[in-house]
Amino acid sequence: LSPLLFSQCFSTLVSYTLPFFILLVILLSYLYSLSSHFLYIIIFFFFLMIRRPPRSTLSSSSAASDVYKRQACALSKRSNQVRMLCAAAAKPAKMKQVDIYRYDPDSNSGPTMQTYQVNLSECGPMTLDLLLKIKNEQDSTLTLRRSCREGICGSCAMNINGRNTLACLDKIEDSEKPMKVYPLPHMFVVKDLVPDMSNFYAQYKSVEPWLQADAKMNNGEPVSIDGPAPYGVEHHQTIEDRKKLDGMYECILCACCSTSCPSYWWNADRYLGPAVLMQAFRWIEDSRDGQTAKRMAKLDDPFKLYRCHTIMNCTKTCPKHLNPAKAIAGIKLKLANAH
Repeated sequence: LSPLLFSQCFSTLVSYTLPFFILLVILLSYLYSLSSHFLYIIIFFFFLMIRRPPRSTLSSSSAASDVYKRQACALSKRSNQVRMLCAAAAKPAKMKQVDIYRYDPDSNSGPTMQTYQVNLSECGPMTLDLLLKIKNEQDSTLTLRRSCREGICGSCAMNINGRNTLACLDKIEDSEKPMKVYPLPHMFVVKDLVPDMSNFYAQYKSVEPWLQADAKMNNGEPVSIDGPAPYGVEHHQTIEDRKKLDGMYECILCACCSTSCPSYWWNADRYLGPAVLMQAFRWIEDSRDGQTAKRMAKLDDPFKLYRCHTIMNCTKTCPKHLNPAKAIAGIKLKLANAH
């Protein structure tokens, strides 16, 4: 008989016999004229024996309790897994046809469209979830860019159902129409859904997208590396001047706007495009920058800037809901006032 089981049996037995024991002690004290102090001592030791089982019994009880907890936890997990599997099995299959642009530069064949069937009942709500499901379960050769899955990095920009957007922010349409997925239009394709962004990044670099202040670092004094501000002097900016940058600094350089612009399709080698021009205007508007005149002079070009014909595709397609067309108009206005 284990100590734990003995303790449980003893406690049960005592709980039923305790009233009779107390009556017996009172009766004996009445018959033999025992003192009340002696009666109290007997009852105290009896309760002490009930409330404090042996130390081995306590340790065994604790170990058994831990075992019971672990078993209950494992059983709960298995129950949750079974419940989830049953719920997934209960959902009817909801198939979606997906046509994806495929191109492999290592093969002799040209670009093709490949069709996949995906069960949306077993897929996440976004297009990126769908593409990753195809890559993981059907075709591991499918190539695409993705990183943050939160619309911050801009890596998964592509053309989905005729619209440039981010796959991680594009919700799968609940319709029977086939989904069509292409890389960003009018760009060289590295492979499948991966465009060559070299020209886009070179154009971005050409506008020198960093702060160029007239003031010398640390007012010309030797730079100290001690303290929280190693350059000694901060570039202060008013709240009003800071608000001028709203709607421009949020750009994630996904190139959705530039590749939706017909002017950029025709003159991508010379026209900078909406995304790069908006970033150029972001530094022109920055009150802390000291090279505004130089920046504007570099943009005063019939192809770099004035190929924009205000088609507004850029503003319509931006997945971050920014307005590149407004920024381009701001550059044109500043140049017009400067002439």
